[in-house]
Amino acid sequence: MPIIRRFHAAGAALLVAFRDHGLPEVLHWGEDVGDVSTDALRALDEASARQIPASALDVAWPLTILPTERDGWEGHPGLSGAVAGAPLHPDWSVTDVDADEHGFSIAASAEGMTLHSTLRFDDAGVLRVDHRVVNSGDAPLTIAALDATLPVAARARELLDFTGRWTRERSPQRRPIAMGTHLRESRRGRTGHDAPTLVVAGTPGFGDRSGEVWAVHLAWSADAVYRTDRLPEGRSALGAGELLRPDEIVLARGEEFAAPTAVFVWSDAGLDGLSARLHRSLRARTAHPSAPRPVVLNTWEAVYFDHTLEPLTALADAAAEVGVERFVLDDGWFLGRRSDTAGLGDWHVDGTVWPDGLHPIVEHVQALGMGFGLWVEPEMVSPNSGLAAEHPEWLLRMPERTTRSWRNQFVLDVAQPEVADYLLERLGALLTEYPIEFLKWDQNRDVLEAVHAGRAGIDAQTRAVYALLDELRRRHPDVEIESCSSGGARVDLGILEHTDRIWASDTNDPLERSRIQRWTELLLPPELIGSHIGPAKAHTTQRATELRFRIATTLFAHGGIETDITHLTADERAEVKAWIGEYKRLRGLMHSGELVHGDGDDDGQVLTGVVSSDRRHGLFRLTREVTGEWAVPPALRLPGLDAAADYRVRVVPALSATRFLDAKPVPWIAEGACELPGSLLGAIGVRVPLLAPASALVLEVEAL
Repeated sequence: MPIIRRFHAAGAALLVAFRDHGLPEVLHWGEDVGDVSTDALRALDEASARQIPASALDVAWPLTILPTERDGWEGHPGLSGAVAGAPLHPDWSVTDVDADEHGFSIAASAEGMTLHSTLRFDDAGVLRVDHRVVNSGDAPLTIAALDATLPVAARARELLDFTGRWTRERSPQRRPIAMGTHLRESRRGRTGHDAPTLVVAGTPGFGDRSGEVWAVHLAWSADAVYRTDRLPEGRSALGAGELLRPDEIVLARGEEFAAPTAVFVWSDAGLDGLSARLHRSLRARTAHPSAPRPVVLNTWEAVYFDHTLEPLTALADAAAEVGVERFVLDDGWFLGRRSDTAGLGDWHVDGTVWPDGLHPIVEHVQALGMGFGLWVEPEMVSPNSGLAAEHPEWLLRMPERTTRSWRNQFVLDVAQPEVADYLLERLGALLTEYPIEFLKWDQNRDVLEAVHAGRAGIDAQTRAVYALLDELRRRHPDVEIESCSSGGARVDLGILEHTDRIWASDTNDPLERSRIQRWTELLLPPELIGSHIGPAKAHTTQRATELRFRIATTLFAHGGIETDITHLTADERAEVKAWIGEYKRLRGLMHSGELVHGDGDDDGQVLTGVVSSDRRHGLFRLTREVTGEWAVPPALRLPGLDAAADYRVRVVPALSATRFLDAKPVPWIAEGACELPGSLLGAIGVRVPLLAPASALVLEVEAL
């Protein structure tokens, strides 16, 4: 007789059938059904048993936690491979179950294999699925796929995922879910600018704060498969797993392969409900940044490769004057690095540029009360570097073959112990000699033709990079690391297990950046997303924007500056200083509260806000991207507030780019503030001015 168990947390639940033979079957993933009796769960299992249609297997088949043809599953397999060349169709028997109210772990055995699987909710209702296979037989075991799969309700008929390119990451795309199996594959050797990020299935028309949605994210920084299955036999599923190349994973007896963790999230409150769960989950990590996120100045778009002490000390002086807390020296400090054509791999300070090492700039920065950070790109090597000449065997490539360069660089095979040891020694020497508190860790190319030890090498490379980061952090626990990859090409929960924030994109154009950040926020809370004020004219788009608008875009992120502020006027420096003062005042709210979104009921504008956990304090940014259809905009509704509380609403001038097209000011703004109940602010809203394109209005809301 089957045992039906309910696992649950924070309003989400799994109902799982443990049968006499085979792997467990998930009967339901989604809304918690409450504390129902064992008899009721068994009755549900019987009442929901699938009928057998015409032209089908003679016995109803289950959708197990690792579905294969052996189960009767004809969608994308959860497990595939071969044993000694024969196809893998395991007949699993569960040998051990360990369960509590949040989830379960099982061990199962089949011909020459042992499976260890865990499905577990955390306190935020985020479900993590882990599978690990051990070769317990004598024949070689090849793993071609080991994916996480969960069923979704048939009412999930619309799909949202993301694509993109350099400087346009995480561009949303929506479509109906059609019958069949739909795959998104990434073969870039890193997460990729065009990564799906999250695959979200939902009820038709789901939005920021409406609709029921089911989503999956793979916590992995390389090749991946995301999929939806909608089969005529009455089963719909979401899945994700590592994309493995032919013969990439071949296990000898006793060896094992652990698939990357798949993160599943359900919400009945639209996309904001998904992000609320994900953000709460991430913030509960023991390694989550707990100190206030310091204001950063990065030197890249201020000086590029022109590393001269006097201008850099002047830049540091200006940074300290406006309130910057961390000064990061970007690319150009190491041997031969006068452009992006040389130097990578030779991680020694260039004495022709820095005859006294980095000590003069580090000491100057620290004397001004700022921390010091440094840019590195350890996984890469320049073709004409000393390292490439000395160790050509260290390149990650087909043996005895040339390979294509990308941005004038090749990839080091970090899975070779000698390579990892070299990088650990060089980076460790820098961190020992200089009081560096932050590394901007870049990775500026896709990884192609990766061969390690005679096999496809993406899996080995990715795990080796994770291990390198972990060992570096173990030896230097006070150093924070940012994941940058040509901007936002390595944004995933896998890399964030080993780093402290991500760089969302290389574009500092505020119009482009606001869209990228909005969708990055779906996965990550603001304190993990770096966002900087760039130059007046963005080098990625050549678009010029006002300083105040660039300032407004950095909200709801880990804020910073990436422009030469020594060239700003006195008034502009005063604006930057005022912004930093407000950022420091409000970062506790922005980096702990719940994000909310909306379109303001007007095409061409976007509302982003954050509300404290007690609903007594909120900050909202209304951004006008293009002109809209209304001559008089609709009232602006402010979501997420306590309907029973009274609030005072006011404009925050230092954070607003207020270019209005109204002939006369809105009365309550002219008066400085208004006071209204949360019920009215959420349901009806307040009138706001007609904003000009590329401008923003920031409102602070406080309970009375």
